[in-house]
Amino acid sequence: MLLPVVVFLLSAVLPVFFGRLRSAPFWVSVQALALAWALSARHPEVTMHSLIGVIEVLLVRGALAPWLLRRVIERRGEADLDLMPSNLFAWAIAVALIVLAFEFGGAAVSETGTFTMGVVGATVAIAFLVLSTNESPPAQWVALLFMENALALFESLLPDPWALPVHGSLSLVYLLTLGVGAFLLTPSPGTRIPAPEPAVVDEAGAVEPREVL
Repeated sequence: MLLPVVVFLLSAVLPVFFGRLRSAPFWVSVQALALAWALSARHPEVTMHSLIGVIEVLLVRGALAPWLLRRVIERRGEADLDLMPSNLFAWAIAVALIVLAFEFGGAAVSETGTFTMGVVGATVAIAFLVLSTNESPPAQWVALLFMENALALFESLLPDPWALPVHGSLSLVYLLTLGVGAFLLTPSPGTRIPAPEPAVVDEAGAVEPREVL
């Protein structure tokens, strides 16, 4: 049970610190595989409910979401953008949020679910950090997908899987996130996406918005 959660954590942390937007579909796929692995390991007995859950994770989160995400990123020409600004200040905030998430996980659940709860909290915190630091719509879409995958990982903490209506509702929300995101972010043929203006560094080394100068 521990190994798939570790894989999920790495697939949520590594792309934010070291990855660019072009690698996001791959990491979303890795999260889906780790999520399916964790859910099947938590509930090893094969039932129709568990089978539907694993198939939904693999098809929707592991195949459909990365395909749509890659399609939007390629059409917008933003593959080289960072998911999070590459500076020590942003990295320090991210590390602090991860530490706080694991502290919260240790206080919120029993010992057996401490690490999983920490991973869920860390993923959600990192997703919010990406939403607040990156103005690129595809990057914010990636953060939402990370957040919803973390919510699905939370299900592995439960002694019994969510009821089918609840699971179906979460899947519907995920599908709506994919559909609305793909519809809004896919540019029309011939539409040129303006490149983001680079940040300006003053003599003291502080980063200032271009419009302020």
